[in-house]
Amino acid sequence: MPDDLGDLTADHDWLVEDREYARQEARRGRRHAYESLDPGRTALVVVDVVPFFVRGSAYVRGIVPRVNRVATALRDAGGVVAWVVPAYAPPTAKDREFFGDAVAELYARSGGEGLPRSRLHDGLAVRPEDLVVEKIARSAWFPGSSELPALLAARRIDTLLVAGTVTNVCVEDTVRDASTCGLRVILVADACAAVRDRDHNATLHVVYRSYGDVRPTSEVLDLVEAGRRQVASS
Repeated sequence: MPDDLGDLTADHDWLVEDREYARQEARRGRRHAYESLDPGRTALVVVDVVPFFVRGSAYVRGIVPRVNRVATALRDAGGVVAWVVPAYAPPTAKDREFFGDAVAELYARSGGEGLPRSRLHDGLAVRPEDLVVEKIARSAWFPGSSELPALLAARRIDTLLVAGTVTNVCVEDTVRDASTCGLRVILVADACAAVRDRDHNATLHVVYRSYGDVRPTSEVLDLVEAGRRQVASS
């Protein structure tokens, strides 16, 4: 997703339309599906914030500070932070037919080389205790794609906060599959990045309507803090 804009950052003009809020309010009596979370059973899953995408998009560069804020808050509240990077796999015949040889190979190598932790964007607030995993499919939850589902299940995680890029590809695929597997999923609307606002917002619409909740960073931080206080007082 090249933009050749150096260090410039940008933020999506994101929205969930009022009619979608009204639809869910009529169905369940409230705007948001998940009004609370237990930080100790919550994981932030950050998808594909690697140099390939950071260099190529002002929108991806723009989400980094918000991703870091959520990671720090959740970690401090006792939650898990998991960073996901693309693994290299030789392009399949289908990929070469679909993308063309050059682009198929480019995408296959988008995660970079070396140990997974070393391939994350160096502006991310990664800590030694965080999980860093590779995925071989677009979705981190597609069967056999990564070890993340098993690692989080072992930690009794039932809620995911999802951020990263590209919103309407690997992020959306991860959200759909995790939701299908029974997890409570909250997509962090302003901590994900796509190529265009319309692509980004299409995913917000799909997720909010059928797969999970959609909240901005400020509201996610409020949920984490409220959960932390609830645990501390119990």
